[in-house]
Amino acid sequence: MANSPRPLLILGTRTFAAEIADLVSGMGDFQLAGFVENMDKEKCKEKLDGLPIFWVDDLNSMANTHWAVCGLATTHRTIYIEQVANIGIRFATLISPSARISSKSQVGEGTIVSPGVIIASHTTLGRHVLVNRGVLIGHHTEISDYVTIQPGANIAGVCKIGEAAYIGMGAVVLDHVTIGAHSIVGAGAVVNKDVPDHVQVVGVPARIVKQNISGK
Repeated sequence: MANSPRPLLILGTRTFAAEIADLVSGMGDFQLAGFVENMDKEKCKEKLDGLPIFWVDDLNSMANTHWAVCGLATTHRTIYIEQVANIGIRFATLISPSARISSKSQVGEGTIVSPGVIIASHTTLGRHVLVNRGVLIGHHTEISDYVTIQPGANIAGVCKIGEAAYIGMGAVVLDHVTIGAHSIVGAGAVVNKDVPDHVQVVGVPARIVKQNISGK
C-alpha cells in the first residue's frame, strides 16, 4: 500500500508562498496543510489559497507530524528557518517533476527546485537553496546553503556559490568562477571573474557597485 502524502507547511504568506503551493500541488509526496506567519499575527485570521495561516509559535503541536519548506526568496530566510527548526519541525526537499537533476548530483534538505531547472552532473546544492524557474546549473558546481538563484540564471561548470548569495534573474556566471558569501549578482549581469564576499555586482561584464552588504 502506498504511503500517505506527508502534511506540509509553507513558511511565508506572500505571493511567492502561493507559487510554492502550486508546485506542491503537482507532487504526490506532500499534501499542503497551510501557511505559517511569524511577523503579523492578524494574518492568521485570514486564509491563503483556501488554507489556514498558522502563527509560528503554535507549531509545537505539529512538530512530530508536519514538514515545512520556506516560501521566501530573500536570503535572510535563514532567520525564519532557524526559528522553525528550533521548534523541531522537519524540512522537506521539493523538486518539480519537470526539473532534470543528474543522478550524480545532490540536493540538500529544505531546497526547492522549480519547474524547468536543469542541474548537470557532480553538482552539489546545499540546504534551503531556492532554485527558481528555468535555472541552468553546470557540472561540478557547488551551491552553498541558503543561496537564491532567480529565474533564467545560468551558472556554468566548476563554479562555487557562497552561502546566502543571491543570483538575480537572467544572470550568467561563467565557468570556474566563485561568488562570495552573502553577495548579490544583479539581474542580467555576466560574471567572468571571482566575486568577493559581501558585495553587489551588476553589468556586462559584472563590476562591484556596493560593498559591506549581507545578501538580499
